[in-house]
Amino acid sequence: MTHAEPAQEREVGVGPHPEPWPEDPHLDPELLAHGDRRNVLDRYRYWRREAIIAHLDTSRTALHVAIENLEHDANIGSVVRTANAFNVAAFHIVGRRRWNRRGAMVTDRYQHELHHPDAASLAAWARAQGLSIVAMDLVPGAMPIEHTALPRDCLLVFGQEGPGLSEDLLAAADQVVGISQFGSTRSINVAAAAAIAMHTWVVQHVDVPRGPLA
Repeated sequence: MTHAEPAQEREVGVGPHPEPWPEDPHLDPELLAHGDRRNVLDRYRYWRREAIIAHLDTSRTALHVAIENLEHDANIGSVVRTANAFNVAAFHIVGRRRWNRRGAMVTDRYQHELHHPDAASLAAWARAQGLSIVAMDLVPGAMPIEHTALPRDCLLVFGQEGPGLSEDLLAAADQVVGISQFGSTRSINVAAAAAIAMHTWVVQHVDVPRGPLA
């Protein structure tokens, strides 16, 4: 009888940088001295947070993402983390200003966050910016996202786990879409649905490189 060797944990990040340190204004002396264990790409190791944000700003997409925060939903952090992965222009919190950041895994620190007290203020902001509001919810009249041409200048809006979007936000939307489902469950978790919706927009509007991902 053989026994499997215990899996070795993958080390995250890098330790202190050997001296002499490189002369680069992107780099943070504290990280160079103590190591960088943050949840960032290897290309950003030892970079200052402000330098990472500035670099991301050079390639952010036209997509904006908004989440209603009426019940302090724990899924908001996961939506924000996905928004970071797709480098959206900004994410918006509608309703309560304070939101559950745990699922974001600190990725919110590298994004632009805007707050709107209610649906009307979000809608007014979107109109002023020339953005089409696309709401995601399984309500009567929602069109399958799989067959919907999403606008390039788009604000995707997501609701709370369970109740979905408020009537005010649904009324403000230019389009309402949903994800086609074929099983027994009534709905998909909002964080998963948001990831599918953002990736659908990416497939339609981003020139994705065809080479290996890593």
